[in-house]
Amino acid sequence: MQRFRSSVGLLLGTGLACSAGMAAADELVISNWDGYMAPEALDSFTEATGNDAELVLHGTNEEIMGKLIASDGRGYDVVFVSSPFAEVLQNMGLAEQLDHERLPNLANLYPEATELAHDPGNQYSVPYTWGTTGLCYRSDLVEGQPDSWQDLLNPSDELQGKTTMLATDRWLLGAGFLAKGYSVNETDPDKLAEVRDLLIEAKESLLAYDDTTFYAKLVSGEAELVHAWDGWCNYGIAENADIEYVVPQEGSDLWVDTMVILKGSENKEAAYEFVNYVLDADNHRWASENILYKVPNQAAMEALDPALIEQFPNLGMTPNEMMAYEQLRNVGDAQRAYSRVVSEIKAAD
Repeated sequence: MQRFRSSVGLLLGTGLACSAGMAAADELVISNWDGYMAPEALDSFTEATGNDAELVLHGTNEEIMGKLIASDGRGYDVVFVSSPFAEVLQNMGLAEQLDHERLPNLANLYPEATELAHDPGNQYSVPYTWGTTGLCYRSDLVEGQPDSWQDLLNPSDELQGKTTMLATDRWLLGAGFLAKGYSVNETDPDKLAEVRDLLIEAKESLLAYDDTTFYAKLVSGEAELVHAWDGWCNYGIAENADIEYVVPQEGSDLWVDTMVILKGSENKEAAYEFVNYVLDADNHRWASENILYKVPNQAAMEALDPALIEQFPNLGMTPNEMMAYEQLRNVGDAQRAYSRVVSEIKAAD
């Protein structure tokens, strides 16, 4: 999922340092968002396998994709990207066709995590986290439970100027697509225009477009209802128990962040060992316990403290429930239309 992970690291105190230069050829190079795996993960990996590894941070999917395309995938071994971008890497011939015999911990995944639409059978990517997008709100300030995307797009008088929406193309448009009953991967120009007009109208009631601090606005009371990824809503819940998360009745997207081994990796054996290391139940569980995201690792999730799920109920959403939602996919050339439409929405008075 395209997000700005740096704020996660700041919130949880788990930011990882990245060296300024590229690693030596015999050192595993992993590119990931800040704070998206345990601070000691690479040291523990090196101790367990004898493989040296370096973390190189990226802020967005687009940032790392630009580097990979420019270098034809050279200089990196394992990259963390959202599933539509994993599809692009596969289509460009940059993703390794995975040898499952070298990844025995794939057995820890839920069966549903091997049936994801972007990569059935995990042929070229391994899911790391997954979740939904919905409404995050102050239950002590909002009357009743919001249960529709229209509660965000056409809010009550009491919520005027107290709502925020995600600014990133796929999720901003996704709210409009879902509100209209369309696919979250819709490419029809007429439907795009219809959703553009809907979102321009909705803009009049917004406090802000916000991908990074919306949960803090909820905590402070500046906002009362926000468009949110489930894990990020949990950051607000951690600070104020009156904050709640709900998937609207029209549904959600299913987002998946993945690990991809690059075909051009010069450290292929170590790359496989790293992905397998992450899939160990104890290692993978760290993401749920510390960044409050669901992981597609059945062994990891079954070992979570029930008190954590009680505090953050969306952690208890089952794989079967999530698979009912449409997964975000690569939309190819239509991405240009998405970017143009979002620019028009944001530029509108």
